[in-house]
Amino acid sequence: MTPPRVSVIMPVYNVRAYVAEAVQSVLDQSFTDFELLVIDDGSTDESISIVRRFKDPRIRVIAQVNRGLAGARNTGIAHARGGYIALLDSDDRWLKEKLTLHVIHLDTNPDVGLSYSGSRLIDAAGEPLRQAQRPRLEQVRAEDIFCRNPVGNGSAAVIRRSVLDRVAFQHPVERERTCWFDESFRQSEDIELWMRLALVARCRFDGIEPLLTEYRIVAGGLSANVTRQFETWLAMFDRVRAIDPGFAARHGARARAYQLRYLARRSVQMGDGSFALMLVREALQSSLKPLFEEPLKTLSTCAAALIARMVRPETLATLASRWTGGRVVA
Repeated sequence: MTPPRVSVIMPVYNVRAYVAEAVQSVLDQSFTDFELLVIDDGSTDESISIVRRFKDPRIRVIAQVNRGLAGARNTGIAHARGGYIALLDSDDRWLKEKLTLHVIHLDTNPDVGLSYSGSRLIDAAGEPLRQAQRPRLEQVRAEDIFCRNPVGNGSAAVIRRSVLDRVAFQHPVERERTCWFDESFRQSEDIELWMRLALVARCRFDGIEPLLTEYRIVAGGLSANVTRQFETWLAMFDRVRAIDPGFAARHGARARAYQLRYLARRSVQMGDGSFALMLVREALQSSLKPLFEEPLKTLSTCAAALIARMVRPETLATLASRWTGGRVVA
């Protein structure tokens, strides 16, 4: 059989509330020459039963023991037959034109290794929030990826398979398995791969309009989760430093400041103003560049952290609703 142009990789682990929407958004694509590889990552709820209700022959379900998001994506890539690899998390959705526009972009720009777009944000119920991820789309440098991650989320990227294979490596324990994502990362696995693609494969990142991914924001843990996020980001930073010490030295403080500012905003969204203020202070101590490069966003983060520190959670939720269109979200 002729292989499909695009392989869509969808890891699934206990997402019964969302997985049907994710699958349907793939089947609704105006571009039809794809396969959808659903990776059952040891799911224990009805998620896979829901997937099997779809009778489209382009869907393949591949089961494995639980390995986490990176491990599930690796399994999908290993089984993929397409020349382009598209990633979609099972709680997100795509607009119907997404694959069409990315395929055109990659076909007409053979020097582009990773194509991405901005994202709309939706809440747990699938309703649109007022925020959106509107990243830089052109002339993206390795330091832009390091500091600001323009790809934005794991459901935005469509990657040329030949470029992915430049950074493939053997699993350190299961030697028969090939990895693209590093499975030692349970968070920040996307940016870790993006940095290897940028620094090792010299991959060109290029974005397109319009906003083509619907990225779901679901409430999660408080400070502990943010702390884990920063710990995994530091592990990613160590990886970058091992690949290119000079690059890490030139851009590390600025990247750290942007990451801390991002985590401060997450802490505000979760109602933890005290923790957000601490993160803002650490960000400014690391580097003042975000203040000069993005003064409005940096100052608004400071103000939001102060407000979150002083007001009651109910008041914060009301204020946040004017921005999110809903409630305080993670």
